[in-house]
Amino acid sequence: MTDVHDTELKKDLAATLHARRDLGPEYESELVDSFLEKIDQRIDTAVERRLRRGLAEQQMQAARGARRPKSADSWGERFGFGIVSLVLAIPLSAISGAFGGMTGLIAAWIGIVGVNVAQAVRVNPALFQRGDRDQED
Repeated sequence: MTDVHDTELKKDLAATLHARRDLGPEYESELVDSFLEKIDQRIDTAVERRLRRGLAEQQMQAARGARRPKSADSWGERFGFGIVSLVLAIPLSAISGAFGGMTGLIAAWIGIVGVNVAQAVRVNPALFQRGDRDQED
């Protein structure tokens, strides 16, 4: 879309310069004022569009913030994640142990534990914070 505006602006500038050659220097200030007015209109339009987009984004964020998000800390989700993690750990252990030996097995289990720790921290961000959690309430 910017290319279209740039092309139009170049055409307007070329037309203004051509008109100046045809009309002479006595009309130069009127031609420059006309060209600058067109640029001002384009700038105003662009700024207005950006402001409307920013306002719309703020309204969307406010609307999303007004809704209460679904709790990600449900027992079923944690239980399901743990079961899936353990079920996938079996073939991952077999494959990594067969191809990588003990080193591969250790790497696979570090990954499995890492994914589970990341999930635990996502669900409960205060899990690894120091200090007494009861004081925050």
